[in-house]
Amino acid sequence: MPAAAASTPSTEHLHAQIPGAFPDARTPSIASITTHQTSLSQALYDRRCEYTRQRHVRVKVGTWNTAAQKGTEQDVGAWFARHARVTPTTPHHSPGSVPGGEEVDIYVLGLQEIVDITSATEALRPYTDPSAANKWKQSLQGALPKGYKLVAEQQLIGLWLIIYASSEVFPQISNVSTTSVGTGLMGYMGNKGAVTTRIVLGETTRLVFINSHLAAGADKASLDRRNWDASQVNTRTRFDPIVDSMGPSQAQGEGLGDEEFAFWFGDLNYRLEGMPGDDVRRLLTIHTKDLDHESEGRPSTSADSGYASKASEDESGVPLPPDLDPASLQTTIASLLPHDELHQQMKKGKAFHDGWEEGPVRFLPSYKYDIGKVGVFDSSEKRRCPSWCDRILYRTRAAKQRYDAKAQEQEAARQKDEEMRAKGMDLAGDEDILFDYNPDTDGHNTATYDEYEDDEDAEPDTITTKDGLTDEILLEYYTTHMRVLSSDHKPLDAVFSLKYDAVVPDLKAAIHAEVVRELDRQENEGRPSIAVVIERATGSSSTDDQNKTDSTYEGVDFGNVKFAKSKRRTITIANTGRVPATFGFADRPVDQDQAAGPFPPWLRVTSDREPDRRDKAGPDDVHEHYTLQPADVINAELKLKIEDIGAVRSLNDGATTLEEVLVLRVENGRDHFLPLRAHWLPSILARTVDTLIKIPEGGIRRLQNQKPDRDEVKWSVPREVFRLTEAIEDLTERTLAEWDMTKSEGERAPFKDNAGWPFVKPHKGPNTIDEDGEEQVAGLFNALDCDSPFAGAFLPETRTKEKVEMLAEVLLTFLSSLTDGIITKSLWEKLEEGLLTRERAKQYVAPDDEKMWVLETLATAPSHNASFLLLLSFLQNIADQITEASKPKLETRRTSVEIPASPEVKVRRRTLSKVPEVAIKQVIIRNYAVVFSDALFRCKEEAKLKEKDRAAKKERMVKMVELFLRSGDDGR
Repeated sequence: MPAAAASTPSTEHLHAQIPGAFPDARTPSIASITTHQTSLSQALYDRRCEYTRQRHVRVKVGTWNTAAQKGTEQDVGAWFARHARVTPTTPHHSPGSVPGGEEVDIYVLGLQEIVDITSATEALRPYTDPSAANKWKQSLQGALPKGYKLVAEQQLIGLWLIIYASSEVFPQISNVSTTSVGTGLMGYMGNKGAVTTRIVLGETTRLVFINSHLAAGADKASLDRRNWDASQVNTRTRFDPIVDSMGPSQAQGEGLGDEEFAFWFGDLNYRLEGMPGDDVRRLLTIHTKDLDHESEGRPSTSADSGYASKASEDESGVPLPPDLDPASLQTTIASLLPHDELHQQMKKGKAFHDGWEEGPVRFLPSYKYDIGKVGVFDSSEKRRCPSWCDRILYRTRAAKQRYDAKAQEQEAARQKDEEMRAKGMDLAGDEDILFDYNPDTDGHNTATYDEYEDDEDAEPDTITTKDGLTDEILLEYYTTHMRVLSSDHKPLDAVFSLKYDAVVPDLKAAIHAEVVRELDRQENEGRPSIAVVIERATGSSSTDDQNKTDSTYEGVDFGNVKFAKSKRRTITIANTGRVPATFGFADRPVDQDQAAGPFPPWLRVTSDREPDRRDKAGPDDVHEHYTLQPADVINAELKLKIEDIGAVRSLNDGATTLEEVLVLRVENGRDHFLPLRAHWLPSILARTVDTLIKIPEGGIRRLQNQKPDRDEVKWSVPREVFRLTEAIEDLTERTLAEWDMTKSEGERAPFKDNAGWPFVKPHKGPNTIDEDGEEQVAGLFNALDCDSPFAGAFLPETRTKEKVEMLAEVLLTFLSSLTDGIITKSLWEKLEEGLLTRERAKQYVAPDDEKMWVLETLATAPSHNASFLLLLSFLQNIADQITEASKPKLETRRTSVEIPASPEVKVRRRTLSKVPEVAIKQVIIRNYAVVFSDALFRCKEEAKLKEKDRAAKKERMVKMVELFLRSGDDGR
């Protein structure tokens, strides 16, 4: 191997630009690769016999080193194609090619040195000037029979490979991929190397054609370089991925060795080793000396290949067979071939040993001749030794597999050998050891060239393709053409007969469609499948609660929906498939201001079984999974309830609607979409005081979504405030009276354990009211909306104490929902400013004067002022009733009075009056003030406000309420 050339700054650029460069691992493949589903490919493969039919083709392979001689393109018709029109350098009356002609289906021609590769200017011309290849192409097209079509063409400086196919075979060729490998200067220049084409015949059979020009020279270094060139071509050749007619079938491209048939031809440059050139010339000249004299005026015969020599006769006059005649050309060739470097290197495992074969060589060496002569060997000063430099080799898939299998066996034997030696066993003296391995001789073809048999009656070589089909190959002839005179090389050609099972596209498409349908059916049967059955509402007996559902609606229709009123629907999920189904509700795509999760905030979904315990997490958007066995069912309840004031405001304004789509995600199955909808009935909640005082009798529903008259004021205070405070006062009085009548039985007063009763729940938290209680509270809100009696919302068995507590809850919810509040933001800012001024000045103001100042400030908003006074008067009345009820009777006045517990509001005992009745009222007022301050006042939300300042603001509101609730005898 020659020393590497000196590195230059332009080397990297040449490496990237010149064909045949080493592959760059950083460069991704430009092929778009996808793969068929394995089951589809396998099923289609299993039925391949139904869509393949046996076909027969003849492939003619030709090779010629033109030595960059001008006019050589005109000789192609004289030896490679029958229909030659111009053959000026061949002898007169010399016909066209021998066997082949119009019966050939695929023509493959490989040329070397179509430009002068020793000239830098000529060598670089093909990158900018395609004329060198074009003149060959034009000449070949003129020589071919009509109807042949170009399959592929590839050039690497002086190397040129072109393939044509008949009009019958051309449609069967697909996945054509051409590439080149340069092995010349610096190991990658294209003055030496190979151009290669891969085609797929009939969608089943891969054919690879390699046209190469290996290193020249007769010394040992040149021989090693030829072997290196061949190994580089073998390892660096890569083709594009094969794409099947039904879709991509490969993830990456193939290299050499993956094909069914390969043909390696060209000027391989192997010489006759150890043979004096003059002796070889003298020996061969005996058979060629008359060729030039006989060429004029005589048609060409088989002697054109050197086959014809005067046969000797035995004593009886019967001609001797050529291989038994010591004077025959075949005997001479047989004596020279054992010195052929190519066969020697194949035998030694140095090159072309991995399954490559060559037909019997029964022709004169193809190199080197004087140009213009038929059989005159090199008469120049160099007087080069004649050699079979130009060759056509072929390899089958079966031969490559046999070599690979034997190589694996030999490698295993070598490793076993080494293991035995490592254990100290003497292999040389132990005849029972079977693993002795000699790398110079083992694993290679040990046959000499003399062992080739005559192939006149040769049987086809049968192989199994990569797809499991059966192909056959038969070499019909292999020869050289002596009467082509325009180069110092004689051209070679060979004809191969191939039988293969070809895909019939129409049949394959039909089978493919059947397989797809069957796989789809099997996949559908094997995939999880569920069905969702929705309960249909039947309506309600209540006139204002009719659902008005649409029977054609395919989703869940909740009908009319009111505040705090639960609506329930049931869905049944059944496993209708043949395998277990795991599913769950997936997260909804929501905006930033919406709550995440699978359900909207107004919907709750529960099922009649526990979710799966999963060892590993499922899809990120599914939080609870349920698994159903085939034919199993699960029932889920969908409960809709609007209880968020913000949602009520949006629904009243029409900004949002009660419509949603739930996604039921099935693992390895298809998603199911469950639409939801409901019709919102307007509520008096989340309105302004100014709006409520204009609503006529009959309530907000009577307006039917119409806005009330802006100018016509119906009430000085919202009618809802009148109704609620009046009902609470009445029921409180009745509750206290009932307790007074039953206290002797040991029943404890409702206010004893809760000083904030009835406005403070004794135990806050979820599920503090049972389902009947929720329904009654919802009924009270509906009574407000419809301006109907509260009594209709209560169950007959509901106690008076429970009724007053429910009404108190409704009152606080109503007041808290007011958009502007009883004390608006602007009013509170004025009041707080005055309070802060007095705090800083430490100014004392008498309670009556402070009340007057507050009322004067509120007078600018009459409806708010009236509402404030009405509510505080109402609270004071309730406090007085409870205080009065807590007084002991005359006969028990000496008993100590119990101060009501204040679980929600901490009251310091030392701040209370020493008079029990007064202390009781102080605790009640404090609780009421704390609870109602949040419901009555609206103020700016100041996020940066410190907790201490926020508590001080809250305390000012509480003191203002206390100011109006205290009377002269309960002050501090």
